[in-house]
Amino acid sequence: MSSSIQLESTYAKLPGVFFSKLYPTPVRQPKIVIFNERLANEIGLDFSSMSVEERTQLLSGNLVPEGSVPLAQAYAGHQFGNFTMLGDGRALVLGEHLTPSGQRLDLQFKGSGRTPYSRGGDGRAALGPMLREYILSEAMHGLGIPTTRSLAVLTTGEKVMRKNELPGAILTRIASSHLRVGTFEFASLHEDKAITQALLDYLINRHFPAIKEKENQALALLEAAVEQQADLITNWMRVGFIHGVMNTDNMALSGETIDYGPCAFMDVFAPDTVFSSIDNKGRYAYANQ
Repeated sequence: MSSSIQLESTYAKLPGVFFSKLYPTPVRQPKIVIFNERLANEIGLDFSSMSVEERTQLLSGNLVPEGSVPLAQAYAGHQFGNFTMLGDGRALVLGEHLTPSGQRLDLQFKGSGRTPYSRGGDGRAALGPMLREYILSEAMHGLGIPTTRSLAVLTTGEKVMRKNELPGAILTRIASSHLRVGTFEFASLHEDKAITQALLDYLINRHFPAIKEKENQALALLEAAVEQQADLITNWMRVGFIHGVMNTDNMALSGETIDYGPCAFMDVFAPDTVFSSIDNKGRYAYANQ
C-alpha cells in the first residue's frame, strides 16, 4: 500500500543532534474517531484518492508516505524553573506539507510510540486527552488565536495504563513548525557556534525571512520572537486562557499556542487560577503568564 500524500523534511537537514530518525510504532487496530475535513481542505491536504482504510493506516502511522523522513525532535526546557534535557517522548514529525499558498506545515503524530527521548514513558496517549487537545486547539483557532491545529484523532485498538486502563489514541497535529524556545536551549548546550547558527538560519528562513536583510540577524530575531510571544500571551489573556505548563519546551517560536495539557479557559475572573495539578505554588497561574 502506498500513499498519494507527498511530504518533505527540511528539518532533517539540520545537524543530527537535533533529531532522531525513526518510524512510528505500528498499532493493532486503528480507527478514525474524528477527522477535520475543513482543515484538510484549508491547507490543501488531499485525501480524496485514498480509501478509508488507507487514510486510517496513514493517520495511525502504520503507513508512512514514500520519501518521508519521520523524526523525533530533541530539545531542552525549563520546567518549573528547573533545566531538563527533553525531546519528543511520544511524538514524531511525519513530514512537512506545502500548502497551495506555499506555507510549510509540520504533520506530527502524538502518541505514536517510544522514542530515544521517552525517558521511561510508553510513548502512547489516551483517547480523552487527545480529543481534548482537538477541541481546545480548534476552539483557539475559532477565537482567532495563533495555534497548532488538529487534523484527526484515532483509537489504536490498544490500551494504555495511566491511573487506570484507558483506550489508546493518536492525534495528528498540524503546526507551522515544532521549533521551541527549548530547541535553542538545547543547541546552546553543545557550545558549538555552527550548531546554533544552523538552527538560527533555519528559523529565520522558515518563520522570519525578512530578517535576512538585517545586519545583526540574531538580535533582530530575538526582538521579533519577543514581540510575537507578547502578542500571543495578550491573546490568551483576553479570552481567559490558562496554558498551565508554560515551560520553555512548550513555547513555539512560530508564535503558535502549543501543548494542550493541563490548560483551560477561566470561568470566573481570578488572577491566581491555575490548571495544573502539580503547580502547587501557582507558577503558571493566569496572572503570571
